[in-house]
Amino acid sequence: MNLIGEHLDYNGGPVLPLAIDRSVTVKVRLRDDGVVNVWSDLPGAAKMTFPTSVQPGDVEGWATYAAGTIWSLVDAGHALTGADLVIESRLPSGAGLSSSAATTCGIAAALDDAHGLGLDRTQVALLAQRAESGFVGAPVGLMDQLAVLHGTAGHAVQIDTAVTPHTTRLVPLGWEDDGLVLVVIATGVHHALADGEYAARREECERAAEELGIEWLAQATLDATVALTDDTLKARTRHVLTETARVRGAVNAISRRAWPQLGTILTASHASLRDDFEVSCPELDVAVVAALEAGALGARMTGGGFGGSAIALVAPEQVQPVRERIEARYLAHQWSRPEVFTVHAADGAHQVPN
Repeated sequence: MNLIGEHLDYNGGPVLPLAIDRSVTVKVRLRDDGVVNVWSDLPGAAKMTFPTSVQPGDVEGWATYAAGTIWSLVDAGHALTGADLVIESRLPSGAGLSSSAATTCGIAAALDDAHGLGLDRTQVALLAQRAESGFVGAPVGLMDQLAVLHGTAGHAVQIDTAVTPHTTRLVPLGWEDDGLVLVVIATGVHHALADGEYAARREECERAAEELGIEWLAQATLDATVALTDDTLKARTRHVLTETARVRGAVNAISRRAWPQLGTILTASHASLRDDFEVSCPELDVAVVAALEAGALGARMTGGGFGGSAIALVAPEQVQPVRERIEARYLAHQWSRPEVFTVHAADGAHQVPN
């Protein structure tokens, strides 16, 4: 889950995600016949079978992430003999909580262990990212995968996306020691990065960077919005510039345990994503406003947008009032009840004892 730094991972900006204590479990058993069977506990997900030689376009639906991971590993030169895979998820699908990255990273890490491929964490992240971009067709950055592979309990992962390979640094999170918790509001509005809107935002940012003559839009100076003539590109650039500053401000606030300041930064991020980047939706906006009204220090949408989840920094005794206020607002709009729950910064991908 991304704490702050939305849509910066493909713009060369800093991001601050964390692994959370909601997970995807991948069970693997090797085969020697070049066949991959995949089962999932997703509603309506029937068993899928395909060869290790699977290619983009061969598999559709929920199993594309598994097939894409197999393709990515084989295409990178790793010999896979086949596998039976069982995928079990405690993450709401489409909630902007990186369920796709958890799945692809989990499969890649499990097959790395089972085959003894000897990959390091960043190599697994890169293979998982390629599964999404090259097979599924979602032009994602590397943030989610690095958080899944490098996440550590009690810490966020600060990632510098302007360098290759991306550098990571663990940032200790102390809000729980100071009596605060992080709440997720899963709106129930389906979040899908493979649709055209996400790709359109990325293309707009690339056009803005090209017009400004820079490699990464996050490298733009304050006068960039004056230099650009297109109002949409100005707005996208304004978000990237201000969000970059907000990430740095958030890291500073966390280091000083300045939680009201962090809350203000989170809320400002939502306003920018809503107004300048235009990736929010009514359900996310209502969740953020209701959480703030119920006493949250700050709240914002998280993930790629167009649905998914919001997050809020609150005192434990405020969790229930936040839940009740949001549920009441959703009921008034005749929307489905959202799922509201607390999360903790947890270890990323790891083996679970049998």
